[in-house]
Amino acid sequence: MIRFLFGLMLVAATPLAAENTSTASSGEVRVLDKISGGITDLVLQAGESQSIGLLTVTLAECRYPVDNPSGDAYGALTITYEDAAVSVFEGWMIASSPALNAMDHPRYDVWMLRCIIS
Repeated sequence: MIRFLFGLMLVAATPLAAENTSTASSGEVRVLDKISGGITDLVLQAGESQSIGLLTVTLAECRYPVDNPSGDAYGALTITYEDAAVSVFEGWMIASSPALNAMDHPRYDVWMLRCIIS
């Protein structure tokens, strides 16, 4: 669907639910410590949590497009800092668009890399 608003072309995005997706048993997440410059890749099973420094990353679910398994990954993540009761991030991260729903933290950056299907 294409619409025009004030001379600009607007294209409606296809929502995740409209895509034919499948659920993977695990996914890979990258963590950057902005202070030390260290990068760590975490492989998480669905429902698993891992800690890196003061951060705990939990992968609830990892989805990918059936027609392009090596393409986009959608990860449902919960991230906590220093065992706080309130998470610093809770939601979906998209591998191809990490800035779309990014975690805002002064020390760490976290982004979804891929779903692991084999």
